[in-house]
Order: sequence, then structure tokens, then C-alpha cells
Amino acid sequence: MLEQIMAFVPFAGVVAAVVGILWAAHWLLIGRQAELGNERKFSRQLIMLGLTILGLLASVLALPINDSSRNQLIGLVGIVISGMLAFSSTTIISNLMAGILLRITKPFRVGDFIRIGDHFGRVTERGLFDTEIQTETRELIALPNTYCISNPVAATLSSGTIISATLSLGYDLDHVRIERLLEEAASTCGLREPFVHIMELGNFSVTYRVSGFLDEPKRLISVRSTLYGCVLDALHGQGIEILSPAYMNQRQVGAETPVIPSNVAMTTPKQTDASPEDIAFDKADKAEKLENRKQRLGQEIERLETLLKEDLEEEKKKAAKEDLEQTKQQLKELDEKVDPVQE
Repeated sequence: MLEQIMAFVPFAGVVAAVVGILWAAHWLLIGRQAELGNERKFSRQLIMLGLTILGLLASVLALPINDSSRNQLIGLVGIVISGMLAFSSTTIISNLMAGILLRITKPFRVGDFIRIGDHFGRVTERGLFDTEIQTETRELIALPNTYCISNPVAATLSSGTIISATLSLGYDLDHVRIERLLEEAASTCGLREPFVHIMELGNFSVTYRVSGFLDEPKRLISVRSTLYGCVLDALHGQGIEILSPAYMNQRQVGAETPVIPSNVAMTTPKQTDASPEDIAFDKADKAEKLENRKQRLGQEIERLETLLKEDLEEEKKKAAKEDLEQTKQQLKELDEKVDPVQE
């Protein structure tokens, strides 16, 4: 009896060591930084998953049983893990694999405007199982990664985007004149290289779409609103009613009475330090700045490491080493401090 108990002592020691290592690893990677976002937890969670599987295998190998029984037990563990993967493949594992695929294909990055299905907003986090976006109303929506993979993703490029407005006008208006006025409206609201397309010749009206290039996608929502106002001002200022011939109104209005405001005040883009996007997408903006800063530090580290491989003078090599250590420390501080997005 005593011999059997003593045979389990090494196994108990191994289990205790595995539990201690996993607990310490969890505390170092995740526990002491509980407010880390999903984006920054991704690699740490993958490490914990690998350590847990290795700990389980080590515990099985330490069991005081013969090789035949140990092999059977390892096979049983493999069957259990396979069963878990099979039963959870439509949820946990599928989201995990989708998250890895999103990092490989990189259809969007933190801070981008994206549209997935009926959801539109800026990306704030790319997590292990979901992607978080911030909407125009400052709401945070967590989209499962499988949803992001199975639905088309439209991402706005950080280098600029096209802003458009669509409206219908009657056949009695000269399309050349309308196109000129719409291009002037797009230029007034700050869009570059404006252009107009005739989208449809309907039964009762002509559909126009005016577009222009926006250099700062972060102002997408406010500039689109300004474009609508400039289109109204440009057409109403020339006495053009934005009505199709199918328009009906129950009021008795004479033919000589135009259906436009009596006083037309031209819209001018607001020049203010703050914009609606600064309020609506505050978390996405902070997340993008953090990501860009980490990327710049990573590029600087690569540059310094390449420089150190060259044949340099002793003083220059020493200065490069000091700069490299400082840059690595800055990057480490960004990874370890409380997530500034939550501040």
C-alpha cells in the first residue's frame, strides 16, 4: 500500500508543477493586465492554450502506469480533445480559426471604417473570437469572427475614400447644367476631383450621383452630411426644385410658387477642432493611434538591428545599441501598461 502511495508522489509533483506553471504564466501574460483589449490578448491566449495542452500531456506521461496503459490513456485524451473540437467546431474553434485567417488575409486593420452585413463602424479590436467595431452612435458591437469571414467586408482605405450623394430630378432640367451645379457643390464641401454620373433614366425622373475624393476618411460622416447640404444650396440657389414629376402634395399651391426655402443660406464646411467623429469613434481613434505607434516602434527596431549588422565605428555602434534598447523598452511599456483605449 505504501509503495503504491509512493509511486504516485512523482505524479503529484508533476501535476503540482504543471498547475503552478500554468497559474504563473496566466498571471504574467493576462492576469496582471486584466484590462488588456482582445487585440492585445490574442497572442497571449494562444500561448496559454499551447501550455495547457503540453501540461496535460506531461501529467499523463507522469502517471505511474505501464506503457500500454499510458498509450491507451493518451489515445483516450486524443479522442476527448477531438470530440471537443468536433462538437465546438461551429462556435469556438470556428471563431478561433476565423480569427487566425483574418490576421493572415488582413482585410482591415484597427481604426478602419468597415461595413459587414448591416453593421457599419470603425474597428476598435481584433480579438481571438470576435471583432469589435464602434458605430456612429458610439455603441460597441462584437461581431463573431465567423461572421466576418462568411460576409463580404467593405473597408475604407486610410489613404482616402469616395463620398457620394444620389438624387432624382425631372426630365425638364438640362443635365449639363445639373452636372455642373453638382460638381460645384462637391467642390464647396472640400471634396477633390468631383464627378457626376447619370445612374438611371426612370419613367418620371433622372437619377444623378455626385461623388468626390475625401483625403481624411475619419471625417467621412460629417463630410457626407455637408455634401448633402451643399447640393441643396447649389440647386435651390438656382431655383431648381429637387422634385420628380411624380411629386404630389395635398396643399393648393400655385404653379408660380417654387417649393424651395424662401431664404437660401449657402452651406460652408465647418472649420472646428472637434468633429462628430471625434465623439462617436473615440475608442477606435485611440486604438488606431496605439497600433500605429507600435508599428512605428517595430519598424525602428528592425532598422536599428539591421544597422548593427553593418561594420560601424565603436561609438556609432554603442549609440545604436542604446537606441535599440530604449526603443524595445518603449514597445514593452506599450504592451504592459493598462490599455489606453479604456482610459
